[in-house]
Amino acid sequence: QVQVVESGGGLVQPGGSLRLSCAASGRTVSIFGLGWFRQAPGKEREFVARISWRTGSTDYGDSVKGRSTISRDKADNMVYLQMNNMKPEDTATYYCAASSAGISSYPGAYKYWGQGTQVTVSS
Repeated sequence: QVQVVESGGGLVQPGGSLRLSCAASGRTVSIFGLGWFRQAPGKEREFVARISWRTGSTDYGDSVKGRSTISRDKADNMVYLQMNNMKPEDTATYYCAASSAGISSYPGAYKYWGQGTQVTVSS
């Protein structure tokens, strides 16, 4: 079993920056990849970014590409999502998820999910 816990959400002004953190614990040796997803009220869960735990290769959703950076710290079992030039449409609950079977842009590929952290972009 793997547990993931998100932190770092909050209120940020348009154009501002925020760094989300995801702490992984448990059987972290089984992690193949980690992803960030977000979900706004009334909308489907949306892919934000993913990273291979082993190689560090990354991929981003179109809505955040060029404004966000996902990174990992294997020594501390942490994954980070740095978001810059934030927009009101970035407002959502952000979820960290871990997969032990591969990495994907699809939520269904991830078995372990955190409780989410709320991000609100507003002036």
